[in-house]
Amino acid sequence: MNIQILGPEFQGKESFDGGNIYAQKPIGFSGQGAVTVRLGPLFYWAWGHAESAGGIGFHPHQGFEILSYGIRGKGLHRDTLGTESYLEAGDIQLMQAGSGLQHAESVEAGFESFQIWLEPYLNDAVRRKPTYSLFKHEQFPQSRQDGVSIKTILGEGSPVQLIADARMFDVEIEPEASFTHRVMPNRTLAALAIRGDGGSFMSFGQEPVVFEHKDFAIVQSEQEVEISIRPEREKLRIFLIEVPTEVEYPLYKKAR
Repeated sequence: MNIQILGPEFQGKESFDGGNIYAQKPIGFSGQGAVTVRLGPLFYWAWGHAESAGGIGFHPHQGFEILSYGIRGKGLHRDTLGTESYLEAGDIQLMQAGSGLQHAESVEAGFESFQIWLEPYLNDAVRRKPTYSLFKHEQFPQSRQDGVSIKTILGEGSPVQLIADARMFDVEIEPEASFTHRVMPNRTLAALAIRGDGGSFMSFGQEPVVFEHKDFAIVQSEQEVEISIRPEREKLRIFLIEVPTEVEYPLYKKAR
């Protein structure tokens, strides 16, 4: 089993609208500083913040499945399908770009969100009609037990159905509590700590691997393994994405 911890200095960075919006990119383009440019079908992961109100004008997408997850504040989505829709904390908006669409984003000061791209088999995807869907926070399965809160974004009970294979969880862990996730063979677990300092990943028989706020972790194993995540000092909020390490279709090669 391998656990890799990548601090912000090994992640991509980009700013928009004259610096009003900036993004830390655990997975992105290497020309922007990201050392990780793909994990299976997981193609892009940006953690965006708006210090001031701003926006990104209309720009095109094709083929990919693009999720935006609201963390804080409110943003307005518009697209060439005729959609005008607000994304708020805990909501998911899904664009299945299909044969192609364009969208634009306007956000208020303090807005914070993820944008995540996943890749289905593109030869089929580009033949599909593009779609947009908004899912509200209350629609997602949520549980709390023994100091751990889990929201299932992709997986059992989620209203979001993708073509690409992925599971996603928004997890909050109180100090001294522990969350366990099972990673199966040929699966990769990616994790980003968005709140709280001082945590560790642990697996039976191995030394804990320490991570901090804003660190990006990648867990891969050739055999089934259980990973326990434990904060040491502060309440931890961590976002998990699990994908196949390899897929049975060709993947798009990004320019580096």
